[in-house]
Amino acid sequence: VVVARDHAAELAQLEVGAPLRLDGVVHADYCSCNTCICNYLDTRKEATMNRISDAEATLARWHEEAAAVRSRRGGIGVARPEQVEGLSGVQVFEAMLAGRLPAPPIGQTLDFELVQVEPGMAVFQGRPGPAHYNPMGTVHGGWFATLLDSALGCAVHTTMPVGMAYTTAELGVNIVRAATTRTGPLRAIGQVLHTGRQLATAEARIVGPDGRLYAHATTTCLVFPLPAG
Repeated sequence: VVVARDHAAELAQLEVGAPLRLDGVVHADYCSCNTCICNYLDTRKEATMNRISDAEATLARWHEEAAAVRSRRGGIGVARPEQVEGLSGVQVFEAMLAGRLPAPPIGQTLDFELVQVEPGMAVFQGRPGPAHYNPMGTVHGGWFATLLDSALGCAVHTTMPVGMAYTTAELGVNIVRAATTRTGPLRAIGQVLHTGRQLATAEARIVGPDGRLYAHATTTCLVFPLPAG
């Protein structure tokens, strides 16, 4: 009934024996009864089951990747200047993922870590927990903002050559869906839009394993040379 109501215009134009097209799919069954509607519902159910299966596979892969990163972790702390001397931005993160450099303390505080990096992109995975709750019983906006800021800033950092650095000048965050401890792991994917001699811009989004969007953000960063010595 719901499908017939929602697609009344399509049904009204059909003659008995004509194929029905719904959502771009042609149903070869005929409309003498409700057979085509039943097949339409079966198709939608199958698509939903496929999405659930894909999300479960993605979640399993996320768990494996995060566990592998944590197993290689070279401690928690801040790298010393001599440890990063002569390294480009992307090389710093490659060393961090390999365990040759420590992971920053903020990740331990808010339970997230860098899981993937390449020039112009950085991916962080975080687990919303009760320690991140606001008074309303959902994850605090600051958790989203920090996860996004990390993905944005590190994406920009991957484009820095040896001797260059950056700092965040502007951060704009939009939270479109609440998260709780039941949400499970989320990923922040940051991608650089532009890197110039003085400014860099990037965008990021937080998604679940099912592809649902939870938050998105943009940033503007100042680019400058590191002082000598």
